[in-house]
Amino acid sequence: MKKNAKALLIRLSMFLLFAAASIPAGSLPACAASPKIGDSIAGGIVFYVDNTGQHGMVAAPADIKDNTAGQEKAFFSWYSARISANTFAGGYCDWFLPNREQLKELYRNRDAVGGLEATYYWSSSESEQGQAWAQDFSTGEQLTGNKTNTSRVRPPRYF
Repeated sequence: MKKNAKALLIRLSMFLLFAAASIPAGSLPACAASPKIGDSIAGGIVFYVDNTGQHGMVAAPADIKDNTAGQEKAFFSWYSARISANTFAGGYCDWFLPNREQLKELYRNRDAVGGLEATYYWSSSESEQGQAWAQDFSTGEQLTGNKTNTSRVRPPRYF
């Protein structure tokens, strides 16, 4: 009897294993709630969610800072901003310098993200020779500036 119960248990386990493997992944109900603007997920703070409600962008929890030679530096030329944005933060290493549109979206949701200063932030978008676009977080205006000027950096990443 004990031997038959063990064999039955093995057969039942195999049946359940194969039955679960044959269910298409898309037919399973979603387990996680859709992320909302201001949620802390994926190493940052959500500032954009696409139409599916499952993907979007998060901003790093804080502006990038560089501690070189014992001095904390929070303003970067455009050239160093592109390098500094590729940082390791929140357990992720795929951060980048946002383009103009992404930076505008970050500005729109600045209150939900928090910690953004009322100053200029660099975008990766170039305008003319030696110039790139920046976002003024005090007025919302986008303007071009010399790439040698200094501005702050708040990198995003996709989730």
